[in-house]
Amino acid sequence: MRSPANSSMSQGTHGAAHSLSQPSQTMAEGGATDNAALIAHMIARARAAQRIAATWSQERVDEVCIAVGWSVYNDANIRILAESAVSETGMGRVEDKITKHKNKVMGVLRDIRGVRTVGLIEDDPARGLRKYAKPVGVVGALAPVTNPTATPASNGLSILKGANAVIFAPHPKAKRSTALACSFMREALRKVGAPEDLVQCIEEPSIELTQELMRQVDLVVATGGGAMVKAAYSSGTPAYGVGPGNAVQLICEDADPEDAAAKIATSKCFDNATSCSSENSAVVHRSLWDRFLAALQQHGGHLCTPEQRSMLRKYLWIAGRNGQENLNPAIIAQDATKIARGAGFDVPEHVRFLIVEGSQPIEQDRFFHEKLSPVLTVLPCDSFEEGLSFVERITDQCGTGHSSGIFTFREDYIHRMGCTMRSSRIMVRQPMVSGNGGAFFNRMPSTVTLGCGTWGGNITTENIHWKHFINVTWLALPMEPNRPSDEEIFGDYWQWYGK
Repeated sequence: MRSPANSSMSQGTHGAAHSLSQPSQTMAEGGATDNAALIAHMIARARAAQRIAATWSQERVDEVCIAVGWSVYNDANIRILAESAVSETGMGRVEDKITKHKNKVMGVLRDIRGVRTVGLIEDDPARGLRKYAKPVGVVGALAPVTNPTATPASNGLSILKGANAVIFAPHPKAKRSTALACSFMREALRKVGAPEDLVQCIEEPSIELTQELMRQVDLVVATGGGAMVKAAYSSGTPAYGVGPGNAVQLICEDADPEDAAAKIATSKCFDNATSCSSENSAVVHRSLWDRFLAALQQHGGHLCTPEQRSMLRKYLWIAGRNGQENLNPAIIAQDATKIARGAGFDVPEHVRFLIVEGSQPIEQDRFFHEKLSPVLTVLPCDSFEEGLSFVERITDQCGTGHSSGIFTFREDYIHRMGCTMRSSRIMVRQPMVSGNGGAFFNRMPSTVTLGCGTWGGNITTENIHWKHFINVTWLALPMEPNRPSDEEIFGDYWQWYGK
């Protein structure tokens, strides 16, 4: 671990709802030196708390995790958090955020239950190997504006399970909500006699403070946009990041189109598509096309006319300051009715998502990119092979490494999808917004942070969870030598090619 820096700073509070002690940030206005001092002070507090946690037994670690988990799971607190997130950011839906907290927090608690993360965690006498878990230290966790409360709740539990400390860097537009989640966790720590500074939050976030945090911590976990993840990997600190999302489903000719439409519609609408796992496109076998579209509309979809599609295209992507075309921030995680009005047309109030038909060539149609809004692109295909090719091309344009899905009962199709797609996770007959990050109907590790491998510019393809927040010491005992002979290794080669 890095050595703590010393700094003396006054203590402050975060308002009535955040009465737990947090470091004052008045010094941050003084420039780079004060930014470094502020973060150093928070790091010093975190290290002092983490040194205590490092002495805990597994039972004590688990007791603390249960207490913190309850603080961001109980109905009263999560409603406050959900309402705060929607009010502060203007994104998503309160009831969906409540559901997200319930599912994600319980999912993490399920995954960490009974798992050993302290001391001897594995003993293999036959191989003479033992593994001992140690904390990684102080983790800097970057939280996104689209998920400002469930992200710290979920990642916080996984980090604490390894007896670590965590400092959250919120998005500036969601700072109050992330700080509120942290205050609930700090109160839970205090209640069970654990150091509150195991969880801290930057109160007045800025790019400079976040960069300084990433430089000083032992490990970074970055959940957010591409620029944030790139900064994390460039910080000089070990980091876990995520790649761009662009979830695509393939509906094969043997699928149940009504079931597929129901699951995709629910997933597309959830929290107004704040999740990177929200389906952006669906490639549908032509034999199911009409039934699938009809079912989508029965579940709250509106099929845009060609004119409406053109209007939507101009509204969803606009020229940025750099002159390049970017996603319009005004549409992110907004209601479908609001997006339609912004584009210049009206849809009935019951509409939850908009449907547009994609065009060929795929590479020239922006609608196949990630949209972070309740807008679904659909495209027909004439065969499984063509559909698989379309899914590959869509993800190669945006979202390689993230995720894809398939609705089929044919094992050969499922196997081909698994062998072919450069996706870190493939969901079979499941809604991807819940399935990708772990759900009670599958056994994926529960998380809000999805690694995308080298395809997506990440270090791992795994769902980031508790195992990524421990160091493991391998202890090797002396064993009887087990060196194979030259003949055992090279015999077949010699037989064919000679020595």
